[in-house]
Amino acid sequence: MGSRDTGNSMKFDPTELSTIGVDADLIDFLIDEHVSQTVPRLDRLWDYYRNDMTYDNTVDAVGQGARMAQAQGLPDRLIHGGALGQPQREIVIENDIAWRIHTLVDFLFGKPLVVKSCAADKQRAGLIEKFIGQVFELNGGLGFFQDLALLGSIYGHVDILLRVDAPANGSLGVQTAGDAEAWILKTAERFVLEIIEAPRAIPVLNPDDYRGLDAYVLHYRQVLNQVEESGLLSRVRHRVLGGSAAPRRAVMDRTQVWTDEFVTTFHGTSSKQVLVDQSANRLGLIPLVHIQNMSQPFSFSGLSEVEPLISLQNELNTRLSDRANRITFQSFKMYLGKGIEQFTDRPVGPGQMWATDNPDASILEFGGDSQNPSEDSHINEIREAMDKTSAVTPVAAGLLRGRVGNLTSGNALRITLMGLLARTEKKRATYGAGIQRLSELILHAADVHGILPNGPDERGVRLDWPSMLPENEEQRLNEAKLKLDIGVPKDRVLTELGYGDCVDSV
Repeated sequence: MGSRDTGNSMKFDPTELSTIGVDADLIDFLIDEHVSQTVPRLDRLWDYYRNDMTYDNTVDAVGQGARMAQAQGLPDRLIHGGALGQPQREIVIENDIAWRIHTLVDFLFGKPLVVKSCAADKQRAGLIEKFIGQVFELNGGLGFFQDLALLGSIYGHVDILLRVDAPANGSLGVQTAGDAEAWILKTAERFVLEIIEAPRAIPVLNPDDYRGLDAYVLHYRQVLNQVEESGLLSRVRHRVLGGSAAPRRAVMDRTQVWTDEFVTTFHGTSSKQVLVDQSANRLGLIPLVHIQNMSQPFSFSGLSEVEPLISLQNELNTRLSDRANRITFQSFKMYLGKGIEQFTDRPVGPGQMWATDNPDASILEFGGDSQNPSEDSHINEIREAMDKTSAVTPVAAGLLRGRVGNLTSGNALRITLMGLLARTEKKRATYGAGIQRLSELILHAADVHGILPNGPDERGVRLDWPSMLPENEEQRLNEAKLKLDIGVPKDRVLTELGYGDCVDSV
């Protein structure tokens, strides 16, 4: 997202927004506040996760043509190097955030989950499951859920906006069970699940309930497939005025306002937005599902996994850079010669000899790497603090530093990964509820557009999550047989194995 003006000039025509019941001054204020305050904070979260490397044609302050994003958290004494005439300080960046985020995503959506319909009619339930499954598959399948978890972990929340490419008449007709498979493949592709990352989303919350939306605004800068200047004029300006006059790729600000009644789209510049399209919202509600990464009381946004790690990451990078500079200074031996003629003309090396008549002559040796236990201990304590804060330990990523017991035992794995498993269960609660709401929204839209008529009592779904730990299938089946022998209802046992219905027997 590029920058935008944040002045007080009116960007929207009040008459255009008044027709959909949204105050133009409020939309202007929310966009300016979002761009000036919220987006920089969100960009910082992304920078610390991604740690992008930016390149420059000139040499920067640390003597390099590239700078990593996490360098912004280093102290000035490292960023601006040494004094005049002294070598620049070495910068060491070790991204200890990204692999923790990826591990959390792997545990949450490392395996496909199963969406089961709770419709009473088994045939209808089967058709609904195929339809929802096909919609998810056409929108990325497992990768779609992994993207949700990744963006949610970084920003603290993620939104999914449902768009339906309905026919002009809004209906494909009621389908019979005979060719249900072909019909599902034909209609499911009309359902687009658009993941909305936090920097583009501006919720207009209900004053009486922070969980409700009066409107939902998408605002972003779109890069176009054209340049601002082209042809001979552009080349002449570039040669005469220099690099600053080079042609640039054209961009356009886009703003879309969703309400229960209308979908309104504006295009233009940062100072003026022009209405280009307005259509009725046939669903009668904003087709949005909001998922908090981890719930945060009395807040629309959730808790980010990156934010609490930033200060620790800064401290880790600072200490690693200090250690690199210390090692650079001390890893080789240096010599101070006094009273020896032409000492600097002969390199210090094996078999070298100096002779002098000066009785006060001497050679002083200093340097050489030496142990620094406090430094190593401090770095290890920082890493342990990051482990506790994120609940992701190196063991979860496959790094075994020592003997951790019999890892073939499920109990040993659970004890070793207790914090990570507990964190994943919390995230399953929030993401699972979001996926259930999304499934209900898909069915509601299918009913409104006449694609798959269904009632509210048929829209309930249940999620069957896979085990987070490797399991012995034979052992699970033996345990199921023992439960049946002691009288546990068959339906409940099948449900635990992942084959049961939505309602367990009691």
